[in-house]
Amino acid sequence: MSSQPNPAPDTAAAAATAQPRPRRLTYAAALTALEGAALVVGGLWVLVLGLTGEPDGRQQAVTLGITLAVLALLPLLAARGLLLRRSWSRGPAVITQLMALPVAYSLLQADSMAVPAGIALAVVAVATLVLVVNGETTRALGIRGPGRSEQR
Repeated sequence: MSSQPNPAPDTAAAAATAQPRPRRLTYAAALTALEGAALVVGGLWVLVLGLTGEPDGRQQAVTLGITLAVLALLPLLAARGLLLRRSWSRGPAVITQLMALPVAYSLLQADSMAVPAGIALAVVAVATLVLVVNGETTRALGIRGPGRSEQR
């Protein structure tokens, strides 16, 4: 037996992790990770095209490729946080979806093959937003609303 007393765990966090992870939270994490992976692939593709001299502006292509790869960190970290039930992960996941919606809108305005990509991006962004702000997901992440702190 140990002579040190066990610290009392945060009851909300303990209750949130004691339950099995809701499917909605898993789906939100998967969709967010998919967006992050798409950013990495797109960034690497533009970077390779820039380095091989395909585009008109090599420096601009390299800069865009690196930027996309770095931007991919936000949804990838958010997806990992969602899977691990970290309450901080909801913010980056929501920000990622809010950033994706204007991109989807601009793709929908194009008269090219970008329209199907815009539709897919819009559907994924809206679906992920709905999943992330869902009440079941919020409870699973241990997020309490304003004025709902524990009374001691």
